[in-house]
Amino acid sequence: MAAAQVQVEMAAQEINAGGGIKGQTLHLLFEDDTGRPDVGRSATEKLISQDRVPVLTGGYSSSVTAAVTAVAQQLQVPFLVTTGSADEITEKGYDFVFRINPPASEYPRGLSSFLEQVAKPKTAVILAENSLFGQSSSKEMVTLCGQLGIQILLKEGYNKGAVDFKPLLTKVKALNPDLVYMISYVMDASLMMRQARELDLNPQLFMGGGAGFTLPEFAKSAGPAADYVYSATLWMQNLPAPGARDYFDAYQGKFKEETEYHGAEAYASLQVIADALRRAKSTSPQDIRDALAVTDTATVFGPVKFVAYDRKTQQNRLPTFLVQWQKGKLETVWPLAIATAGYRFPTPPWGERQ
Repeated sequence: MAAAQVQVEMAAQEINAGGGIKGQTLHLLFEDDTGRPDVGRSATEKLISQDRVPVLTGGYSSSVTAAVTAVAQQLQVPFLVTTGSADEITEKGYDFVFRINPPASEYPRGLSSFLEQVAKPKTAVILAENSLFGQSSSKEMVTLCGQLGIQILLKEGYNKGAVDFKPLLTKVKALNPDLVYMISYVMDASLMMRQARELDLNPQLFMGGGAGFTLPEFAKSAGPAADYVYSATLWMQNLPAPGARDYFDAYQGKFKEETEYHGAEAYASLQVIADALRRAKSTSPQDIRDALAVTDTATVFGPVKFVAYDRKTQQNRLPTFLVQWQKGKLETVWPLAIATAGYRFPTPPWGERQ
């Protein structure tokens, strides 16, 4: 992701302005995986075998992240995952793989109390991309619906980059669910909402499972169709994480646009690596790995400490939150203690919106 590269560079500039790592300048090397696992594997092999990097970070698509972390583990170089969230990434017992963001199965947890206390939907439809990320998130949503007594009328996958969601959305409209829950990257998310508007699909609420639904590009591409859409998110600038607001303001001041949780993860990943490098006995991959393993630090994304639970190892644990698009602006609406705006529910029919 180009945006993530920008935020990593911002963090590096701050680290180097503060004296670097033990008096040495922190240098970054970038490779583009182009969203393809085979390209990601080759890029990782190059960085390790040719460029001799002692530590790696990155990872957006879960499918690509799963591929590149396998290479890092095989070649024994630590890899700090920023975003790739499929549960299995930290369920393989890899001792050189760490993850800063919550696993995909935990994304819906920030929605649970809102659905239970406020929305109280009786029926739901789940639409998910056929990917590792989509599979992990949709499984947890099925579990959550079961716990809350929400009847699932349809759970259906789709292929990334679809050009027409109308046949699928027409099927959804006929079912008339209270909740439409979608797990999509940004272009699919935008197209899905535009076409939902064209078909006059009117559930009580549209909800996204993070990913594309929190990006500024979603509101730009979906336009008015983005309004009232809820989404799980992992971070907002108003959270009580040290430097979160400063980072947000600095990014907005420099690039004249807002950043969101993907960017905060990227920025924080370099904070974590810098912390580990300062504590490591040397710059060998093994010593950096050992330093990462005992990380206990604060970042703009929140506290980072790698723990083992369920089947996961070296996984950071953080809560998730609920946001809603309101007139082109992403507002935190749940929990109420950190809300920046009141939630708008139920979603008014398309023809009644102002």
